[in-house]
Amino acid sequence: MKSALITGITGMVGSHLADYLLKNTNWKIYGLSRWRSPLDNIDHLLNIANKKNSNLKFIYGDLNDYSSLVDCIELSKPDYVFHLAAQSYPKTSFTEGNLTLETNIIGTYNLLNAINKSKYNPYIHVCSSSEIFGKVPKDKLPIDEKCNFHPASPYAISKVGTDLIGRYFYEAFNLKILVTRMFTHTGPRRGDVFAESTFAKQIALIERKKIPPIIKVGNLKSLRTFADVRDAVRAYFMLLTKRPIPGEAYNIGGNFTCTVGEMLNYLVSLSKVKKIKIMTDKNRLRPIDADLQVPNTLKFQKHTGWKPKIKFEKTMLDLLNYWRDKVQKNNYLDR
Repeated sequence: MKSALITGITGMVGSHLADYLLKNTNWKIYGLSRWRSPLDNIDHLLNIANKKNSNLKFIYGDLNDYSSLVDCIELSKPDYVFHLAAQSYPKTSFTEGNLTLETNIIGTYNLLNAINKSKYNPYIHVCSSSEIFGKVPKDKLPIDEKCNFHPASPYAISKVGTDLIGRYFYEAFNLKILVTRMFTHTGPRRGDVFAESTFAKQIALIERKKIPPIIKVGNLKSLRTFADVRDAVRAYFMLLTKRPIPGEAYNIGGNFTCTVGEMLNYLVSLSKVKKIKIMTDKNRLRPIDADLQVPNTLKFQKHTGWKPKIKFEKTMLDLLNYWRDKVQKNNYLDR
């Protein structure tokens, strides 16, 4: 039986990847999580993990604790590693830069070093980000893999480090590493520090009359290409199982492009509350914004045959319904 290790299994992407692997493989799945990680996203998986002879097991570890990673590799004996764990919030990185750099750069080094020192030789997915491209001129759109890096946040800088560390361990030690630069991907379980998720959350709060009918926003002019997280995890699975080529890096993303403002308008159109005001909140504006995020995904599509399946409209509705359910069950404050 094949074995897969997912770092960051408690996150949006990690939890959806676990869902996908449980449904579509017979692999033994090990989820790396910190003892203090919130369990909201994997609440539906806890009963599965508690069953005798379950294919799902959670193991404690921390990217910033090298010895814990050595133990996790030995416990999981992985054939595949999906490295998704990170401080993944660009806005947060402006105030917590040191933590972001340490977790994403040193943490990735720790993980790959632990694998390199082990007796295992798994295929490894290193999750970089489209944020590494940062401030891209219009004549470079759509963004392909050869586009220059111009990171526009400490988070983006940390992902440049993640990207290059993956390349280093491939070139220096022949680890079977493949790197992805995933563009905007969202859906149920998306953290509320991201634009589309905080908009959906605010709409859900407005509908329940928890807050006034005002949506606080940042930069609405940024151009984004949206993908669904469930398409993203299918891409990650195919990355490591469809003729994987170690050393390669791929841009992955959706096929629906619009401004953040247009995305907001669509979310508002899904609500029965029609008199909703939009208000710019300076605290939601980044000092620098990667405002043109449109991917060229031909390289990955030609190699794997992957294409997005879930339409933008379904993604947004599912995200809004996710927050409606959360707000109904819990008392949430906007932030």
